[in-house]
Amino acid sequence: MPTPSTLISETDLQNRIDEIAGEINRDYADSDLLICVGVLKGSVFFMVDLLKRVTAPVAVDFFQTASYGGAKVPGEVRIRKDLDLSIRGRDVLLIEDIVDTGYTLRTILDLLRFRGAKSVKLCALLDKVEAREVEVPIDYRGFPIENVFVVGYGLDYDERYRNLPYIGVLEEEQ
Repeated sequence: MPTPSTLISETDLQNRIDEIAGEINRDYADSDLLICVGVLKGSVFFMVDLLKRVTAPVAVDFFQTASYGGAKVPGEVRIRKDLDLSIRGRDVLLIEDIVDTGYTLRTILDLLRFRGAKSVKLCALLDKVEAREVEVPIDYRGFPIENVFVVGYGLDYDERYRNLPYIGVLEEEQ
């Protein structure tokens, strides 16, 4: 397997995560409990590093989704793993590795609001603006990136490269 070229270094990632955590700490300073929901599997590395820096009381839960096979109708999302915690009346921070078309995240954000969350905000490490097909408000954004296939720091290609400490681009199509 080829070694990806570095798009965002480990140092740049950690510095930006410090900044995002500072914003979250400011915004949730008075929160009695912030429910942080990671979208599996890609968000895990980012979520762990981020939440180690958050000073507000947090609870952690996870969503795992998949697009329906076959026709691939935009916005049709299957929930593989649902939340274990009740979010009714709570502040919820959805943590995602990358926002591209926006369909899946819009669906998840709508579902969290429908379930009665007091507030719902989105924190995304990467924002692939050129790929966006539906608008998704990103409250805490790490880095805008071009419409390239990225791996590392939780992002994978066929379950490989997740454990790279940086965000990289594969030089050749796999």
